[in-house]
Amino acid sequence: MIKIKTSYLLIFLFSGVLIVMLAIKNFDKSLKNEICQNGIVSFELAKDVNISKSIINSWDSTAKINAGLSLGIDFLFIFFYTGFIGLAIYILNEKLWKHKKFIYATGKVFIVFIIIAGVLDIAENIALIQLLYHHFEQYWSSTAFYAATVKFILVGLSILYFILNYLYFKVKNKNLILSFFFRYK
Repeated sequence: MIKIKTSYLLIFLFSGVLIVMLAIKNFDKSLKNEICQNGIVSFELAKDVNISKSIINSWDSTAKINAGLSLGIDFLFIFFYTGFIGLAIYILNEKLWKHKKFIYATGKVFIVFIIIAGVLDIAENIALIQLLYHHFEQYWSSTAFYAATVKFILVGLSILYFILNYLYFKVKNKNLILSFFFRYK
């Protein structure tokens, strides 16, 4: 059995997050226009099918291809961000709260939140792909909107939980910024 040091796994996941974010940002440039001011995020949050249709119709063929590529690579992004955030919360939870049952259980809830966010992100991507294939039904726009909205909330709460716990860990142990990643076995 291969044992991977946790610090290497965190570095791999974080590197994946950064690389895929850069790729998505690059694809997103051609998606921005007067109708779709925030690129793929505008498309994700277009609650009404007519808005979704307007966004797609505002894109030229290159932008439509980039939207599809962005959605495709987002499946890889889901793996990286859920893995990184979930593992980071797990490590802090083990270091800080192993003997405090309520807070430890709260950390587990946030790990579940990030997994649910990943599943919602998959559902959102599938809905957006359906719209890109001109399946203009309100169901797809609504699915993308509600999945994206809940996903953003869960990811935001999980990141906030991580940051607050990390700051507590830093103050408590007076460690360097990333030292807990490298000292965890």
